[in-house]
Amino acid sequence: MSLGFFCLALFLYLSIDPDSGYTSASAAPSGKEGVEITFGSAIKLMHEKTKFRLHSHDVPYGSGSGQQSVTGFPGVTDSNSYWIVKPVPGTTFKQGDAIKNGATIRLQHMKTRKWLHSHLHASPISGNLEVSCFGDDSNSDTGDHWKLTIEGSGKTWKQDQRVRLQHIDTSGYLHSHDKKYQRIAGGQQEVCGIREKRADNVWLAAEGVYLPVNESSK
Repeated sequence: MSLGFFCLALFLYLSIDPDSGYTSASAAPSGKEGVEITFGSAIKLMHEKTKFRLHSHDVPYGSGSGQQSVTGFPGVTDSNSYWIVKPVPGTTFKQGDAIKNGATIRLQHMKTRKWLHSHLHASPISGNLEVSCFGDDSNSDTGDHWKLTIEGSGKTWKQDQRVRLQHIDTSGYLHSHDKKYQRIAGGQQEVCGIREKRADNVWLAAEGVYLPVNESSK
């Protein structure tokens, strides 16, 4: 186990119930679905078409909201591409519960503790809906809520399963494309929201640290 992955596992161990186990996973073989994703798991989301990972870092947008930027990152090993899957406030879901098709979730950036967020500001390159990171552990609103839709017949979210994430407030699908930044995030591609269902808004959970499933939640 690499030092970076060990540190990730240690971070999760300290931030969750000490009696919980976890399963580490790299991307599943092509065409095969992997382990189930549960609330509390830390995952990397891979854009199906370009294979870039959903990514953020402590760099604000120079336009729009000025909030922390979200991009698509070409590398696999960067720790800034980990997101912790959380339920929305006011629900009864708990750590280790399976995530069913149609569930509303939040994604918390592991390193900066901000939430994947969207709103009506224009994205920097394409002018679509901006996707940013916003808030902290104690500051979250409905702009952080995303509806999970599984493509196909699956009932619960699994690794390497084709999914879409639709923003509740704006109805925009989490989207990326090969339009790339040239300066601050050179080589990284734009992530934005688009209200139309397109091939470019399909994502798969790839690498991650997966908490075991509470069998009662299936």
